[in-house]
Amino acid sequence: MKFLFTLAALALWVGQTFAQSVHPGSITGALVDSTTMKPVPFATVAVRDAAKLIGGTTTDSTGKFTLPNLPLGRYTLALSSVGYQTRNQAVALAENLPSVVIGTVKLKLDSRTLGEVTVAAQKALIEEKGDKLVYNAEKDVSNVGGSAADVLRKVPSLSLDLDGNIQMRGNSNIKVLINGKPSAMMARNLADALKQMPADNIKSIEVITSPGAKYDAEGAAGVINIITKKALQGFNGSVMASLGNLNRSTNTKLALKTKKLGVSLAVNGYQFRNIRDIQMLRTTLSDGKPLNYLSQQSRADNTGTGGYGEFSLDYDPDSTSRLNFSANAWGGYYPNNSSVINRLTDPAGNLLQNFRNDIRMSNPYGNSQFDLGYTKTFRKPGQEFALLTQFSRMPDNYFYDTDRYTLGENEQLSFRQHSSNYSRNKEYTLQADYTHPFQIRTSRDTTSLKLEMGLKAIRRAIGSEYRVEQSLDGQQPFVTDPSQSNDFEYNQQIVAGYTALRVETKRKWNMNLGARLEHTTIDGNFMTTQTSLATQYTNLIPSVTISKGLKTHMLKTSYTQRIQRPQLWFLNPWLNASDPRNLQTGNPYLNPELNHAIELGHSVTTKAGLSINSAFYWRMTNNAIEFVRTVDESGISLSKPQNIAQRKAFGLNTNLSGQPNKNWTLNGGMDVRYVDLNSPSLNQRNSGLVGNVNASSTYKFPHNYTFQTNANFNSGWISLQGKGTPFYWYGFALKREMMEKKASLTLGVNNPFNRGVSQTNRQSAPTFESETRFFFVSRSVRLAFEWRFGQMSSGGKQSRKVQNDDAGSR
Repeated sequence: MKFLFTLAALALWVGQTFAQSVHPGSITGALVDSTTMKPVPFATVAVRDAAKLIGGTTTDSTGKFTLPNLPLGRYTLALSSVGYQTRNQAVALAENLPSVVIGTVKLKLDSRTLGEVTVAAQKALIEEKGDKLVYNAEKDVSNVGGSAADVLRKVPSLSLDLDGNIQMRGNSNIKVLINGKPSAMMARNLADALKQMPADNIKSIEVITSPGAKYDAEGAAGVINIITKKALQGFNGSVMASLGNLNRSTNTKLALKTKKLGVSLAVNGYQFRNIRDIQMLRTTLSDGKPLNYLSQQSRADNTGTGGYGEFSLDYDPDSTSRLNFSANAWGGYYPNNSSVINRLTDPAGNLLQNFRNDIRMSNPYGNSQFDLGYTKTFRKPGQEFALLTQFSRMPDNYFYDTDRYTLGENEQLSFRQHSSNYSRNKEYTLQADYTHPFQIRTSRDTTSLKLEMGLKAIRRAIGSEYRVEQSLDGQQPFVTDPSQSNDFEYNQQIVAGYTALRVETKRKWNMNLGARLEHTTIDGNFMTTQTSLATQYTNLIPSVTISKGLKTHMLKTSYTQRIQRPQLWFLNPWLNASDPRNLQTGNPYLNPELNHAIELGHSVTTKAGLSINSAFYWRMTNNAIEFVRTVDESGISLSKPQNIAQRKAFGLNTNLSGQPNKNWTLNGGMDVRYVDLNSPSLNQRNSGLVGNVNASSTYKFPHNYTFQTNANFNSGWISLQGKGTPFYWYGFALKREMMEKKASLTLGVNNPFNRGVSQTNRQSAPTFESETRFFFVSRSVRLAFEWRFGQMSSGGKQSRKVQNDDAGSR
């Protein structure tokens, strides 16, 4: 009997084998480059079942392949080629469908190491990724040796004035993140912070104009996420040094990554030089008639020095868990010394004042930040829980001494003043996020959904102690001025929760629906004068983005609300009287802005590889924050931030990128918008058309040479009280890779045919009219050398960290 069962089994096996040989299964298809849509020849096609490798083949010169004589069953195709990401695709061969045609499969470009030879796929300088625009700064050779401000000048949708102040589509209220997490350095004074961050640390810039509910509600204009260069798998590092007439820097990076542990250390130091010349003419008005005329001439030449260090540790106890810790510190010294000649006359031309003011101003600053997080993933792909914490502390101090000399036949010291401002900000954050994916299948479509929810709490403790001492005749000892001295404490607490639903269908419909609820409590005290302030408010922030793919086209529409709490620099009540004719101060009584934004977007990629992204947008901001200047009858001005009634803007943003051939890449973009600012309480209104245009060209020559040019034109800005004239910026860079591409030498020049960049700002209000000419030396040259060592292959999971303006992580 046992023999009969064995014989029957053998007969069954022979029959099945015969049947399969008579009705063999087969798989056919073709591979193309996802960017150029050109065939990928001689690629590897491997077939696996659940246990082992079944067989394989390679594509022919046209990218096509055929796998014949396959048994029926379920398989996974592994499609790979040098310079491309491996793609896995499931295929089922059944009796009713033994031959399957998978059609054309697109392979995405990648970078990979083959022994001593590195094969790198060329990445686009500018990429449109649906909810954000990405500028790949590491691909721009002209950035080497510069600062973050130099990098941001080239990013579409962004514009910087000559002093480094940044706007996104005409709005300066932006949240800037570093690796998806907040930085106290960026919150103190954004323009200064960008000048002090070396460009060599930046991998890419993400511009998010319509943030979803998962992002913190702050940032009326949107969010900028600066991604720094990450560690690679194994042990590796780099050393870089650059020399130039305006920028100098040196940095080193070391990293070790194993299967469970990752350790990295980065340290850098830098110097930057700022040379400027400012001339101003201002008329003081009363009922439209001139009271006096002020002429000022100011010159300054300052060099700032600073450094940055970061240590990070990642540990994976198992394949689904990760613990990460990081600590970083900034520090430096930024002088702002100048000499200002003041001449005040009456309408008849009689001299009222004539003096020189020598200012010695310093800003020693620092910041320390600590992040600790835990991330848990689950068996279901995309399901994740994260618990994140952060603490940061930022001392930000300002000191100045002024000596006033009366000019005439005998120059005489007539007034002296010393001011000190010790300010600080401590910030505590606790955050929890959960993501749960699921699918809905119907006879007509398959819908993938992702539910996101989270809670967050932030506490900010801000303090400012300021003292002023002065000698009224310049000869007597210094005496404290109580009217300019005070101690200020400001506490802000934010509690938030959000829910968002992301929907994707195979028919290329995508939706992101969400809502975020934030409650803010504020209390402040002027301890010396025994005055206080207190307020609280609740904001429900909805957001919706819908997009539809049509072959090579993508259509998108979005609506979101944003709020902008006043920046720390805006709140500091310290009075900067280093220039006695132009006083500056903060405003602790500012209210937050509330912004509404609508966007209609379109993107298309042609068969030739040309990518075009366009967006029409409309924004309305209530309680808009603007710096407002007033001038008293003696000709002394006071500038401080105030809530004006409304700011409106609508415009068009367009970006193009493409490759005329495999070695030449072109990128360009423009942003044109109509701006309208209105303040009925101040009886002032200003409007007009403004915009900016940028372009770049990169060409790869033989023998590892790369040449790049870039240019930027800005039509000038419009504020509530004035307008600025146009200015432009351009540069060239040449890079040579050597030592088997482990080292590079880069020569960069900016504005070589012009010593500097100038702009004229004209302002007017019921109490004054003024015209100010700014000139900044911008002609610069720098030479940078970088050496990379160790293993150069990427890999590993990404750590999650707190983002106090973006609840996602990197």
